[in-house]
Amino acid sequence: MDIRVRGQGSGVRKTLVFLCLMVAAGSWLLAPEIHAKRLKDVASFEGMRENKVVGFGLVVGLDGSGDKGKATLQVVANMLLRMGVTIPQASTNLKSKNTAAVMVTATLPPYPKPGVKVDVVVSTMSDAKSLQGGTLLLTPLKGADNKVYALAQGPVSIGGFVGGSGGTTVTKNHTTAGRVPEGAIVEVDPNFVFSGKTEVQLFLYRPDSTTASDIARQINLKLNDEKAASTVDPSTVKVIIPEAYKSRPVEFMAELESIDVTVDGPTRVVINERTGTIVIGEAVRISPVAISHGNLTVEIKTDIKVSQPGAFAPAMAETVVVPQTGVAVTEQKASLFEISGASLGEVVRALNSLGVTPRDLVSIVQALKVAGALQAQLEII
Repeated sequence: MDIRVRGQGSGVRKTLVFLCLMVAAGSWLLAPEIHAKRLKDVASFEGMRENKVVGFGLVVGLDGSGDKGKATLQVVANMLLRMGVTIPQASTNLKSKNTAAVMVTATLPPYPKPGVKVDVVVSTMSDAKSLQGGTLLLTPLKGADNKVYALAQGPVSIGGFVGGSGGTTVTKNHTTAGRVPEGAIVEVDPNFVFSGKTEVQLFLYRPDSTTASDIARQINLKLNDEKAASTVDPSTVKVIIPEAYKSRPVEFMAELESIDVTVDGPTRVVINERTGTIVIGEAVRISPVAISHGNLTVEIKTDIKVSQPGAFAPAMAETVVVPQTGVAVTEQKASLFEISGASLGEVVRALNSLGVTPRDLVSIVQALKVAGALQAQLEII
């Protein structure tokens, strides 16, 4: 069919140009969005890590809610002995009900310096009922190398309470564990020095070859040097410090942290079977597949009835309880649904079309993975 337009040629040309611009704009709006993140949100530098410390201590000042065992009593006696107070072993005056043996844990931030204060967590070890009103005595906190890095002491905050007596008590929150805000003071910093280093390494939080390669490429563009950064493995990127920054490694790290990189990774579907929660990633796809899902309900009901003897029953007759049990089986009618999806919205609409509960959806997603229709990694937590 031949269509010709005559007259008003300028108006027709303007209309065609407008339509072409609208099509181009629509294509740009429908293009997939590329998510870029700062380098500091994707990876960390070598040595920039937290360190765990732990110690054993005593919480005193409890109102009779401490430990009742002899082990804590021995710890108290040993502590008093170190302070120069001798307690005879045969003495029965020493009680431990106002004292609790606790484990003290803390997390040291990256590059901690002596004098920095951090929070500590205090948890009971024996049969103490509550740490309410207690004070943590001076406790050394050691690392995995058995060296002391911090000292902890201070009043314990449990964020709750225990009240009442005589068999009637009221408890709010968990009272056998608490915190001492800024209760630990760093005494020794972990040994890691940046000065004199000719290169730094970046460790990805989520190892991925595509992301590591993009990080190296973006760093090379930033430094205008194709050999400045290179990937060691999917989780490590090595960067050579330029001559201009060798005396200023911290400034060099700050420059790198502001670089925007494209984050890639495997597509996942995360399932929590305990709560029936399902989290579906944006890039999840479902191949065309047919699903039939039905519910089978078995209901067992027991009615208790009383059987009494009649008026002319024998003298030995008595009233008895007669249970009557009934079983009913109900199976819902299941239909066959065809679902598929090329985007997250289509996947959600396809799964919602089944009209199932979240817990049933967990079983369906697992079956889709087994059938090979779910194009994503399935992770159950």
